[in-house]
Amino acid sequence: MSRATPPKTPVRLYCFPHAGASSLVYRGWRAPQGVPLEIVGVDQPGRGPRARDARVTHYPELVAAMADQVAADLRAAREERPGLRWATFGHSFGATLSLSVAATVARRLGERPERSVLSAALPPRLQPETVIGDLDDDALLAKMVADGGTASALLSNTTMTRLLVRMMREDEEIRCQFGRETSTLSVDHPLVLLAARDDPHVTPAQMAGWAEHSTAPSHRVEIPGGHFAAVLQPERALALAVDGTARAPEGRPGREGESLTCVSGPR
Repeated sequence: MSRATPPKTPVRLYCFPHAGASSLVYRGWRAPQGVPLEIVGVDQPGRGPRARDARVTHYPELVAAMADQVAADLRAAREERPGLRWATFGHSFGATLSLSVAATVARRLGERPERSVLSAALPPRLQPETVIGDLDDDALLAKMVADGGTASALLSNTTMTRLLVRMMREDEEIRCQFGRETSTLSVDHPLVLLAARDDPHVTPAQMAGWAEHSTAPSHRVEIPGGHFAAVLQPERALALAVDGTARAPEGRPGREGESLTCVSGPR
């Protein structure tokens, strides 16, 4: 008589939003059927559910504040579900934040996450001095429209466009610190590097540079689509958060210590 395999404890996935956004972008995310995953959005102080908190602009202080939030949430969740595992997901601007926070929480708890999924983000050594430069508000909004990551309903509302522009400029102030503050960032847990083939801002080859920030193996995944492909169609990202080393049939070896999966689909 065969013995049933006991179900694994769920993974609590802490999700960090892109620039100019809050954790509300993850409100509609649902784990694929049968995937033991709990999705939790993480906000900066002064944004989203933390709107009343004082904004933090110094990168190390920001990471510490967000790590406080994640560690407290994980401890509380484990009171009901002992053994609950954890992982992080970050898209674009949120990827760097997510890895820094993961490293801080791991040090505090003495326990590393299952993995960190990094999506559509330049590694620290490739960070430009500025992303939005001297764009005026209209040009910045046009860039957001072209990137395709902001709902059209928001962009047609004058009050919301003012808020979006303000948040983009706030995040640019923080992003300008990435190169300096995260150049020596190193973790010892696995990384999943998720890149879209038609992303005009981050190529799959550039995403591969994140591998140097972990002593553990990394797994690269290439998907069809543009910069926001992983956010707009999150099923693969969510599955990878639970099983970060799963290979699709078209998977092939990457560089030493890496594996690479290419997901087919329309270009």
